[in-house]
Amino acid sequence: MDAETLRARLVARVAGPATPVWPTRDAPVPPAIAAPAGSADAVGMAAGELVPCAVLVPFVLGPMPGVLLTKRTEYLSTHAGQVSFPGGRIDAGDPSAEAAALREAQEEIGLDPARVELLGRLGDYVTGSGYNITPVLGLLPVGIGLDALDLVLSPKEVEAVFLLPLAVLLDPDAPSRRRAEWRGRRREFWVWPHPEHYVWGATAAILVQLATLLREE
Repeated sequence: MDAETLRARLVARVAGPATPVWPTRDAPVPPAIAAPAGSADAVGMAAGELVPCAVLVPFVLGPMPGVLLTKRTEYLSTHAGQVSFPGGRIDAGDPSAEAAALREAQEEIGLDPARVELLGRLGDYVTGSGYNITPVLGLLPVGIGLDALDLVLSPKEVEAVFLLPLAVLLDPDAPSRRRAEWRGRRREFWVWPHPEHYVWGATAAILVQLATLLREE
């Protein structure tokens, strides 16, 4: 899939209301770790008021196209060492989720907002850790790979950046559904394959939604 096809497909898929697309399963399953906002799985998932957050879902369109992901440092108070998209809380001064996602990406990995073509949003996700996440889709300049972006990582927040290749994202057999004990309950969650990093949880669930949208004809 070339850059123009990718752009056209993403724009067409997110032009309407941001309604999460979720693969159907016939058998009963345990509660999820992250679930689309408004879904039955999201009810009662987190105690207390949800914290609004925004993440940037950036497509790198270099020699090996893919979605840019970050690995958080071990020093953070929440989700330390986990894989995530660039992003964070929506501050009072942020005019929109898009502004928050771009600001956080610049702070975390030094990504210039001017290099991001915003395409729209995916549906919100609720996490068991108490966040309401708005994923914002973005395209980075065509022909520029990850290394050529000259990103500057925040040493307090980001340990590494890497790509989940577009070929993996488009492979319907790539993600797997796993179960584990989490916070005293049996939970189910998505995992994406990567040779170096464990891509799971809300990040993996958002990638599943994105992949499902891209594969729709």
